[in-house]
Amino acid sequence: MLTLYPGRFSRRRFLSGMTLAGTAGLLGWYPGRAAAEPPPETTRIRLVRIPSICQAPQYVAEELLRSEGFTDVQYLQRGGTADIATALASGEADINGHFAAPLLLRLEAGDPIVILAGLHVGCFELFGNDRIQAIRDLKGKTVAVPALDSSRFVFLATITA
Repeated sequence: MLTLYPGRFSRRRFLSGMTLAGTAGLLGWYPGRAAAEPPPETTRIRLVRIPSICQAPQYVAEELLRSEGFTDVQYLQRGGTADIATALASGEADINGHFAAPLLLRLEAGDPIVILAGLHVGCFELFGNDRIQAIRDLKGKTVAVPALDSSRFVFLATITA
């Protein structure tokens, strides 16, 4: 492995590193798994599957999860985004990518959810008509949402605030 050192990097340093790597290969010295992390304590991981393009990274990550030692990757089929927080809070699901705002509402309600990282800022689109052409035109209007704890409601409430 070639290590980059701070300061000027010359062709001579690059060639010496390549020579060292090539010599190690010729002598049969290969990096072993000694520095690898141990396998996870549990080999099962459960994620929520909903009909949404936003969940695509989880399906792509399935092979990565398997390569990390999760031999039993399960997907729980649910109807929509409001079901993700419920599955996480109840322990049915172990981890999931989700829009943060509904999870914050569930945290406020006392649900035992842990947020590990920011992932999804929201990708909703608001369609209007000749009377609704901007967010400010929603003032005093009624807007339909599937549920008050849904990501659509939280996102809409956030942008109208």
